[in-house]
Amino acid sequence: MLNKSLQPSQTTTNQYRHLQDRVFKLLVKAAALLSVLILVGIFFLLVWNGFQMFKEVSIWQFFFSSEWNPGALKNPQYGIGGMVGGTMLVTAAAIMLAFPLGIALAAYLSEVASPRMRGFVRPIIELLAGIPSVVVGFIGIVVIGPFLAQVFNLPNGFTALNGAILLAIMALPSIVTVAEDAIRAVPRSYREASYALGSNKWTTLIRVTLPAAGSGIIAAGVLGVGRAVGETMTVLMATGNALEVPGSLFDSVRTMTATMAIEMGEVPFGTTHYYSLFAIGATLFVMSLLFNLTAEYLAAKFRQLS
Repeated sequence: MLNKSLQPSQTTTNQYRHLQDRVFKLLVKAAALLSVLILVGIFFLLVWNGFQMFKEVSIWQFFFSSEWNPGALKNPQYGIGGMVGGTMLVTAAAIMLAFPLGIALAAYLSEVASPRMRGFVRPIIELLAGIPSVVVGFIGIVVIGPFLAQVFNLPNGFTALNGAILLAIMALPSIVTVAEDAIRAVPRSYREASYALGSNKWTTLIRVTLPAAGSGIIAAGVLGVGRAVGETMTVLMATGNALEVPGSLFDSVRTMTATMAIEMGEVPFGTTHYYSLFAIGATLFVMSLLFNLTAEYLAAKFRQLS
């Protein structure tokens, strides 16, 4: 008698849960579709406006020349070779500094540090992500730049190395947090099996734990590169903004993002110069996309091997 009285209520509850699941799935699908549409829209906007420039400028000159002088009255130049070189140099140097340090910090926090030390260090690292980029650039001007100029006997500290150090500091929180989560996600049985074979803690960390967390560590590196390559204000303030192909880390450089930030506010609308800035943005977008796809492919291969 009692069971029969509960059946309609149970049916209503199941129907409500089923409806709730369907609504949740629709919301998730809508969010994913919206993200894709926004990405495609940004790419279309950059490509469509950037394509207008190639009616006046050859593709060869744009990609393979390092002469950038769009404001010249006679024979303006639109070569982005110097900017591409500066962007790649600063980003590569920043990741070479931040990635090993970030992985070492993540391994220390997850495998070595006591809970008390971890609770003290991790918030400090995460706090770095909240520092405004203009403040980081200011530190590069008044502290790191003069220090580099004095140590390496340079005329000034506005170099690619200065920008790389600052970008490494800014990329560090993303690398540490993602890599630490990946290391912590490695099953405990992996470590116990290594200890059972006679390995010590250091050998287990290097040969078992870190390789098992390889895909997550690669993802941490991708986030770091994305943080470094897309940063504008810091490199604008600290790298000297020289429109030349850099020969070393001690040369001044101008990145692609810095060029767009400097010139977009003063360029006349609808001119070749205006469209060329969109072409730079489209080029940077494609470079970032190719890097992310390559990193995702490597991470997938790593997961298969591990």
